[in-house]
Amino acid sequence: MAGSKAGFGAPAKVPGWVNLGLIPLVNLVAAFVISGIVILIVGDDPIMALEVLIYGAFGYPEAVGYTLYYTTNFIFTGLAVAIAFHCGLFNIGAEGQAFIGGLGLGLAALYLDFLPFWAVIPLAILGAAIFGAGWAYVPAYLQAKRGSHIVITTIMFNFIAFSVMNYLLVEVLINPKAGGSPETREFAEHAWLVQAPEFTGMADSPLNFSFILALLLSVAFYYFVWKTRWGYEIRVVGQNEHAANYAGISPSKNIILAMVISGGLAGFVAVNELLGVHHKVLMDFTGGYGFVGIAVALMGRNHPVGIFMAALLFGAIYQGGTELSFEMSNINKEMVIVIQGLIILFSGALENMFRPRIEGFFKRKSATNRVEA
Repeated sequence: MAGSKAGFGAPAKVPGWVNLGLIPLVNLVAAFVISGIVILIVGDDPIMALEVLIYGAFGYPEAVGYTLYYTTNFIFTGLAVAIAFHCGLFNIGAEGQAFIGGLGLGLAALYLDFLPFWAVIPLAILGAAIFGAGWAYVPAYLQAKRGSHIVITTIMFNFIAFSVMNYLLVEVLINPKAGGSPETREFAEHAWLVQAPEFTGMADSPLNFSFILALLLSVAFYYFVWKTRWGYEIRVVGQNEHAANYAGISPSKNIILAMVISGGLAGFVAVNELLGVHHKVLMDFTGGYGFVGIAVALMGRNHPVGIFMAALLFGAIYQGGTELSFEMSNINKEMVIVIQGLIILFSGALENMFRPRIEGFFKRKSATNRVEA
């Protein structure tokens, strides 16, 4: 226990597993208890609802495939928000950055499809990352050089992204054979990502190579943030800009770097959705993943392992919630959104509700152990 090793007179510390595991778990249980009460009020059995939700998310191979498919999107957006958090920035623009990332991916997949698969697929992925990063660069520059608040600018850039994409898909890139639907033509088949193989039993689900890509990016995220000088500088700026300046670290350079990486990671949502599933650019493919990524990052404590666990939880709720709305008559799609909202509420806005009592308990316990020692 970290606290037991502290010197005499030093403030007691809380063990790491309390912050990383116990407090998120308590918040999650509180969210499920409130959700159970809501389900009870509308006339259904909350225990049965939980059983249906778990079976719908993990009960058979196809359900697992869908859960991991949703998890993939949440890993990308969770990592995107987390890298900005490490620099002290609240990036609310992952939704718009993912949308514009889809434009970069789509342009590469549509206009470079004469190339073989080993060339067009990496170029499309690169296009998603570059366009997402480029979209994040402008609010990053405004924050770093002009003092504009990143929350305000990224919110506005979400609206601008949707307007730009709406115009391009309706007026420029639209497929004339789509019957007026704002979408492009389908990508060439050799530009599609590999789906889950047959032997896994998940071949009928949308799970694709993006899941492996998300895991690789999680490892790269850990190495970058905790093992490189750039990651160290970003964390120092996030902890204290004045101390960073005093140490010769440029806050503006690191703000731009963190936001560009954040936008690039958000752009990978397009890889899973467009290159892996829809095989064309269409409206609303981002599905709110960018906003949920904020809760994923908060619940995961901005660590890739925590982000994976939180992303898996939200993926299970998305998939299990769909099953829930089919199986239980009083629980519709809106009710599932209420459950998701409660989890976001307890893991984000009310994240500190139980923290003082839990931390106080462990600090008192640590202090008692030290006195007895």
